[in-house]
Amino acid sequence: MNRVMDAETRVSGETILYRDGVLDLLDQTRLPVTLARLHCTTVAETHEAIRRLVVRGAPAIGIAAAYGVLLAGGPSSSHRPTRDDYAAAMESLATSRPTAVNLFWALDRMRDVMNAHADDATLADRLKSEAVAIHEEDRDTCRRIGRHGAELLRSCANVLTHCNAGGLATSMWGTALAPIYHLHAEGRSLHVYADETRPLLQGARLTAWELVNAGVPVTVLTDSMSGGLMRRGGVDAVIVGADRIAANGDVANKIGTYPLAVLAKHHGVPFYVAAPTNTFDVTLDHGDLIPIEQRDRDEVARPGGVRFVPEAAQVINPAFDVTPADLIAAIVTERGVIRHPDSRAVAEHLLRPA
Repeated sequence: MNRVMDAETRVSGETILYRDGVLDLLDQTRLPVTLARLHCTTVAETHEAIRRLVVRGAPAIGIAAAYGVLLAGGPSSSHRPTRDDYAAAMESLATSRPTAVNLFWALDRMRDVMNAHADDATLADRLKSEAVAIHEEDRDTCRRIGRHGAELLRSCANVLTHCNAGGLATSMWGTALAPIYHLHAEGRSLHVYADETRPLLQGARLTAWELVNAGVPVTVLTDSMSGGLMRRGGVDAVIVGADRIAANGDVANKIGTYPLAVLAKHHGVPFYVAAPTNTFDVTLDHGDLIPIEQRDRDEVARPGGVRFVPEAAQVINPAFDVTPADLIAAIVTERGVIRHPDSRAVAEHLLRPA
């Protein structure tokens, strides 16, 4: 993998680019200090980039994985990938992050294309077309989530968000940040409180960076400050993204989301979730069935390589927690708004035309 930073990528700022057999990723592990890009030319490099959070956010992970399948032949243009190569690529990429359901959704789409076409001579082109379609569809999804969610936030002055669910996590405006960007484009700028989001600080590093560059007023606070801020009446609404949503509306999102939802409920602050419909996993009846990724000890014990935790002390580091649907005022998707989500409301929503 090669890091590059040049004039074109500084200007474009695209989270994900694919061209000439190279998956070009904005390296989110180096923000906000360094604006750099990472070039992947193999499936193994793509797997590592997803695992290491170079690219992160459920929709972006799905897009990156779809393009990663195209790298099944490796960097050598002389080797035409076989069906077995593509199948092995899909199997490998599926192990990179276990919670974000968009990863599996995108790989399933790529697998369906492979299984539906017997002509090996055109398979590479068909798979590329599908990956590009997944990418382009996400752009449209971001716009629609922004439009629907804007109506929930239009009367708000101060909105709180957790982790990063903006353009860095998708192909464009993001999910949770999409309504904020939509209103900003209309000339109605909200003030955003961005939870720091420990242990990897995606709110402080990524959300704040995005919003500052977009001209949206933002204030960073540690995760433990949110309750006091709500008690003083400083938050009009909370909006977050999601990595997987069960059939009953339970939501898996970045660790720290659940206590934030409890605090919002206690203080009468509406708690909203924004996510595309491909984030729903209707094979799971409720959130307790969602697999939760356990990450490395050092993310907590040695942030930035500096030891904060005694070696003899144990550490737990789940990447996500689950927020029950009864704490959620509404879920916003590209198809509209699910108010007071439950199994029936989710099922009816998913039957709506796309």
